[in-house]
Amino acid sequence: MGIVAGELVERFETDGYAVVPDLLTPDELTRFQAAVRAAVASRKAHDHRTLAERTVYEQSFVQCQNLWEDFADVRPLTFHPRLAQAAAELLRAPAVRMFHDQALFKEPGGRETDPHQDLPYWPMEQADAITAWLPFEGSTRAGGCLGYVPGSHRLGVRKFVNIFRADADEVAEQARELMVVEPVYVEVPRGSVAFHHCLTAHLARPNESAATREVHTVIYFRDGCTRGSARSHPAVDRAGIEVGAPIASDVTPIAWPRDPGDLPEPPPPPEGVPDTLRKLGILPGDRS
Repeated sequence: MGIVAGELVERFETDGYAVVPDLLTPDELTRFQAAVRAAVASRKAHDHRTLAERTVYEQSFVQCQNLWEDFADVRPLTFHPRLAQAAAELLRAPAVRMFHDQALFKEPGGRETDPHQDLPYWPMEQADAITAWLPFEGSTRAGGCLGYVPGSHRLGVRKFVNIFRADADEVAEQARELMVVEPVYVEVPRGSVAFHHCLTAHLARPNESAATREVHTVIYFRDGCTRGSARSHPAVDRAGIEVGAPIASDVTPIAWPRDPGDLPEPPPPPEGVPDTLRKLGILPGDRS
Protein backbone atom coordinates (compact mmCIF):
# COMPACT_ATOMS: atom_id res chain seq x y z
CA MET A 1 0.00 0.00 0.00
CA GLY A 2 1.36 3.43 -0.93
CA ILE A 3 2.10 6.11 1.65
CA VAL A 4 2.61 9.09 -0.67
CA ALA A 5 -0.49 10.68 -2.22
CA GLY A 6 -0.58 10.61 -6.00
CA GLU A 7 -0.80 14.38 -6.18
CA LEU A 8 2.48 14.66 -4.23
CA VAL A 9 4.20 12.30 -6.66
CA GLU A 10 2.99 14.45 -9.55
CA ARG A 11 4.10 17.62 -7.76
CA PHE A 12 7.52 16.11 -7.16
CA GLU A 13 7.85 15.22 -10.83
CA THR A 14 6.82 18.74 -11.87
CA ASP A 15 8.61 20.86 -9.26
CA GLY A 16 11.46 18.58 -8.20
CA TYR A 17 10.54 18.66 -4.52
CA ALA A 18 7.67 17.73 -2.23
CA VAL A 19 6.93 17.67 1.50
CA VAL A 20 5.42 14.39 2.73
CA PRO A 21 3.45 15.00 5.94
CA ASP A 22 3.59 13.07 9.20
CA LEU A 23 6.14 10.42 8.26
CA LEU A 24 7.53 10.20 11.79
CA THR A 25 5.67 10.19 15.09
CA PRO A 26 6.48 12.61 17.94
CA ASP A 27 8.03 9.76 19.95
CA GLU A 28 10.22 8.75 17.02
CA LEU A 29 11.34 12.32 16.48
CA THR A 30 12.35 12.71 20.11
CA ARG A 31 14.25 9.41 20.14
CA PHE A 32 16.02 9.90 16.82
CA GLN A 33 16.85 13.54 17.48
CA ALA A 34 18.67 12.50 20.66
CA ALA A 35 20.51 9.75 18.78
CA VAL A 36 21.67 12.02 15.94
CA ARG A 37 22.59 14.81 18.35
CA ALA A 38 24.74 12.42 20.37
CA ALA A 39 26.34 11.04 17.21
CA VAL A 40 27.27 14.51 15.98
CA ALA A 41 28.70 15.43 19.39
CA SER A 42 30.83 12.28 19.34
CA ARG A 43 32.03 12.83 15.80
CA LYS A 44 32.90 16.49 16.46
CA ALA A 45 34.46 15.95 19.89
CA HIS A 46 37.94 16.88 18.60
CA ASP A 47 36.84 19.94 16.63
CA HIS A 48 37.01 22.95 18.94
CA ARG A 49 36.97 25.72 16.34
CA THR A 50 34.51 28.57 16.64
CA LEU A 51 32.11 29.33 13.80
CA ALA A 52 34.33 32.20 12.66
CA GLU A 53 37.41 29.94 12.56
CA ARG A 54 35.85 27.45 10.14
CA THR A 55 35.98 27.54 6.37
CA VAL A 56 33.23 29.42 4.57
CA TYR A 57 31.70 26.08 3.54
CA GLU A 58 31.71 24.82 7.14
CA GLN A 59 30.06 28.02 8.33
CA SER A 60 26.92 26.86 6.52
CA PHE A 61 26.51 23.74 8.65
CA VAL A 62 28.14 21.05 10.76
CA GLN A 63 28.30 17.97 8.51
CA CYS A 64 28.71 14.34 9.58
CA GLN A 65 28.24 11.55 7.03
CA ASN A 66 27.43 7.84 7.29
CA LEU A 67 26.27 8.03 10.87
CA TRP A 68 24.34 4.79 10.34
CA GLU A 69 27.61 2.88 10.26
CA ASP A 70 29.03 3.64 13.69
CA PHE A 71 25.93 4.70 15.64
CA ALA A 72 23.44 1.87 16.00
CA ASP A 73 20.74 4.19 17.37
CA VAL A 74 20.80 6.20 14.12
CA ARG A 75 20.56 3.15 11.84
CA PRO A 76 16.77 2.66 12.28
CA LEU A 77 16.24 6.26 11.18
CA THR A 78 18.40 6.09 8.06
CA PHE A 79 16.63 2.86 7.08
CA HIS A 80 13.23 3.91 8.39
CA PRO A 81 10.72 2.03 6.24
CA ARG A 82 8.43 5.03 5.79
CA LEU A 83 11.29 7.29 4.74
CA ALA A 84 12.66 4.77 2.26
CA GLN A 85 9.26 3.77 0.91
CA ALA A 86 8.30 7.40 0.38
CA ALA A 87 11.54 7.93 -1.54
CA ALA A 88 10.84 4.88 -3.69
CA GLU A 89 7.30 6.03 -4.45
CA LEU A 90 8.42 9.53 -5.40
CA LEU A 91 11.01 8.01 -7.76
CA ARG A 92 8.49 5.39 -8.95
CA ALA A 93 11.21 2.83 -8.22
CA PRO A 94 10.53 -0.78 -7.19
CA ALA A 95 13.58 -0.75 -4.90
CA VAL A 96 15.98 1.88 -3.56
CA ARG A 97 19.42 1.79 -2.02
CA MET A 98 20.97 4.26 0.40
CA PHE A 99 23.86 6.31 -1.00
CA HIS A 100 24.77 7.90 2.32
CA ASP A 101 23.19 9.67 5.26
CA GLN A 102 24.40 12.83 6.93
CA ALA A 103 23.58 15.24 9.69
CA LEU A 104 23.47 18.90 8.68
CA PHE A 105 23.30 21.09 11.78
CA LYS A 106 23.09 24.81 11.01
CA GLU A 107 24.09 26.66 14.17
CA PRO A 108 22.81 30.10 15.21
CA GLY A 109 24.65 32.58 13.00
CA GLY A 110 25.36 29.91 10.39
CA ARG A 111 25.56 31.41 6.92
CA GLU A 112 23.36 30.56 3.95
CA THR A 113 23.88 27.32 2.06
CA ASP A 114 24.88 28.20 -1.51
CA PRO A 115 22.70 27.11 -4.45
CA HIS A 116 23.66 23.80 -6.03
CA GLN A 117 22.46 20.49 -7.41
CA ASP A 118 23.43 17.28 -5.62
CA LEU A 119 24.10 14.87 -8.48
CA PRO A 120 27.20 16.62 -9.91
CA TYR A 121 29.05 15.76 -6.68
CA TRP A 122 28.34 12.05 -7.08
CA PRO A 123 29.77 9.64 -9.67
CA MET A 124 26.32 8.32 -10.56
CA GLU A 125 25.26 7.95 -14.20
CA GLN A 126 21.49 8.00 -13.82
CA ALA A 127 19.53 10.87 -12.30
CA ASP A 128 17.39 8.53 -10.21
CA ALA A 129 18.26 9.75 -6.73
CA ILE A 130 16.44 11.70 -4.07
CA THR A 131 17.29 13.31 -0.75
CA ALA A 132 15.08 13.00 2.31
CA TRP A 133 15.54 16.12 4.46
CA LEU A 134 14.24 15.71 8.01
CA PRO A 135 14.31 18.72 10.37
CA PHE A 136 13.68 17.32 13.83
CA GLU A 137 11.95 20.47 15.08
CA GLY A 138 10.59 21.46 11.70
CA SER A 139 12.15 24.26 9.67
CA THR A 140 11.43 27.98 9.47
CA ARG A 141 12.64 30.85 7.33
CA ALA A 142 14.42 32.38 10.32
CA GLY A 143 16.00 29.06 11.24
CA GLY A 144 17.49 28.22 7.84
CA CYS A 145 14.83 26.38 5.83
CA LEU A 146 15.59 25.12 2.34
CA GLY A 147 14.62 26.89 -0.85
CA TYR A 148 14.06 25.07 -4.14
CA VAL A 149 14.13 26.26 -7.75
CA PRO A 150 10.94 24.69 -9.14
CA GLY A 151 11.44 22.66 -12.30
CA SER A 152 15.23 23.01 -12.30
CA HIS A 153 15.60 19.21 -12.33
CA ARG A 154 14.08 19.22 -15.83
CA LEU A 155 16.55 21.68 -17.38
CA GLY A 156 18.82 18.92 -18.68
CA VAL A 157 21.71 20.51 -16.79
CA ARG A 158 24.24 18.88 -14.48
CA LYS A 159 26.16 21.83 -13.16
CA PHE A 160 29.05 21.45 -10.71
CA VAL A 161 28.99 24.43 -8.37
CA ASN A 162 32.08 24.60 -6.18
CA ILE A 163 30.42 25.45 -2.90
CA PHE A 164 33.47 24.02 -1.09
CA ARG A 165 36.11 26.55 -2.16
CA ALA A 166 34.64 29.18 -4.48
CA ASP A 167 33.86 32.65 -3.17
CA ALA A 168 30.36 34.11 -3.24
CA ASP A 169 30.75 35.78 -6.63
CA GLU A 170 32.13 32.62 -8.23
CA VAL A 171 29.34 30.49 -6.76
CA ALA A 172 26.72 32.92 -8.04
CA GLU A 173 28.23 32.84 -11.53
CA GLN A 174 28.50 29.05 -11.58
CA ALA A 175 24.91 28.65 -10.39
CA ARG A 176 23.44 31.27 -12.71
CA GLU A 177 22.02 28.84 -15.28
CA LEU A 178 20.27 26.88 -12.50
CA MET A 179 18.46 29.88 -11.05
CA VAL A 180 15.86 30.08 -13.80
CA VAL A 181 13.13 31.31 -11.43
CA GLU A 182 13.08 32.62 -7.89
CA PRO A 183 13.56 29.89 -5.28
CA VAL A 184 10.60 28.85 -3.17
CA TYR A 185 11.48 28.66 0.53
CA VAL A 186 9.61 25.84 2.23
CA GLU A 187 8.93 25.65 5.95
CA VAL A 188 8.57 22.00 6.96
CA PRO A 189 6.27 21.10 9.89
CA ARG A 190 7.65 18.87 12.62
CA GLY A 191 7.21 15.22 11.65
CA SER A 192 7.08 15.94 7.94
CA VAL A 193 9.96 15.28 5.55
CA ALA A 194 11.02 17.30 2.52
CA PHE A 195 12.26 15.36 -0.50
CA HIS A 196 14.12 16.84 -3.46
CA HIS A 197 15.36 15.38 -6.72
CA CYS A 198 19.11 15.07 -7.20
CA LEU A 199 19.04 17.67 -10.00
CA THR A 200 16.81 20.18 -8.21
CA ALA A 201 18.74 23.35 -7.52
CA HIS A 202 18.38 24.23 -3.86
CA LEU A 203 19.86 26.46 -1.20
CA ALA A 204 19.17 27.41 2.42
CA ARG A 205 18.69 30.60 4.33
CA PRO A 206 21.07 31.59 7.14
CA ASN A 207 20.11 30.65 10.66
CA GLU A 208 18.95 33.88 12.24
CA SER A 209 17.32 32.12 15.20
CA ALA A 210 18.74 31.25 18.60
CA ALA A 211 18.44 27.47 18.07
CA THR A 212 20.49 25.05 16.00
CA ARG A 213 18.63 23.74 12.95
CA GLU A 214 19.12 20.00 13.48
CA VAL A 215 18.55 18.03 10.28
CA HIS A 216 19.15 14.43 9.28
CA THR A 217 19.28 13.67 5.58
CA VAL A 218 19.35 10.42 3.63
CA ILE A 219 20.11 10.01 -0.06
CA TYR A 220 18.28 7.13 -1.71
CA PHE A 221 18.70 5.97 -5.30
CA ARG A 222 17.02 3.51 -7.64
CA ASP A 223 18.52 0.05 -7.37
CA GLY A 224 20.45 -0.57 -10.58
CA CYS A 225 22.04 2.87 -10.98
CA THR A 226 25.64 2.65 -12.16
CA ARG A 227 28.89 4.48 -11.54
CA GLY A 228 29.16 7.06 -14.30
CA SER A 229 32.65 8.49 -13.81
CA ALA A 230 35.93 8.08 -12.00
CA ARG A 231 35.12 11.00 -9.70
CA SER A 232 36.14 9.94 -6.21
CA HIS A 233 33.43 9.28 -3.64
CA PRO A 234 33.49 6.95 -0.60
CA ALA A 235 30.12 5.41 -1.54
CA VAL A 236 31.74 3.77 -4.58
CA ASP A 237 35.47 3.87 -3.85
CA ARG A 238 35.24 1.87 -0.63
CA ALA A 239 33.59 -1.04 -2.44
CA GLY A 240 35.77 -0.79 -5.54
CA ILE A 241 32.83 -0.09 -7.85
CA GLU A 242 34.15 0.26 -11.42
CA VAL A 243 32.88 2.85 -13.89
CA GLY A 244 29.83 1.39 -15.61
CA ALA A 245 29.15 -1.14 -12.84
CA PRO A 246 26.03 -1.09 -10.64
CA ILE A 247 26.41 0.80 -7.37
CA ALA A 248 25.61 -2.11 -5.10
CA SER A 249 27.56 -3.11 -1.99
CA ASP A 250 27.38 -3.19 1.78
CA VAL A 251 28.33 0.51 1.69
CA THR A 252 25.11 1.26 -0.23
CA PRO A 253 22.64 -1.38 0.96
CA ILE A 254 19.04 -1.86 -0.07
CA ALA A 255 16.85 0.48 1.98
CA TRP A 256 13.45 -0.56 0.59
CA PRO A 257 11.87 -3.01 0.45
CA ARG A 258 13.21 -4.75 3.55
CA ASP A 259 11.52 -7.06 6.04
CA PRO A 260 10.19 -5.28 9.16
CA GLY A 261 12.98 -4.77 11.67
CA ASP A 262 15.67 -5.91 9.24
CA LEU A 263 18.59 -3.49 9.37
CA PRO A 264 21.75 -3.89 7.27
CA GLU A 265 25.07 -4.65 8.88
CA PRO A 266 27.56 -1.80 8.45
CA PRO A 267 30.65 -2.36 6.29
CA PRO A 268 34.19 -2.24 7.67
CA PRO A 269 35.25 1.35 8.44
CA PRO A 270 36.98 3.18 5.59
CA GLU A 271 40.75 2.97 5.31
CA GLY A 272 43.14 5.74 4.45
CA VAL A 273 40.92 8.58 5.63
CA PRO A 274 43.01 11.79 5.54
CA ASP A 275 44.00 12.94 9.00
CA THR A 276 42.17 16.24 8.59
CA LEU A 277 38.88 14.49 7.79
CA ARG A 278 39.43 11.93 10.54
CA LYS A 279 39.87 14.62 13.18
CA LEU A 280 36.91 16.59 11.90
CA GLY A 281 34.69 13.52 12.28
CA ILE A 282 33.10 13.82 8.86
CA LEU A 283 33.40 10.10 8.04
CA PRO A 284 33.00 6.95 10.15
CA GLY A 285 35.97 5.19 11.70
CA ASP A 286 38.57 5.71 14.40
CA ARG A 287 38.77 9.31 15.59
CA SER A 288 41.25 8.88 18.43
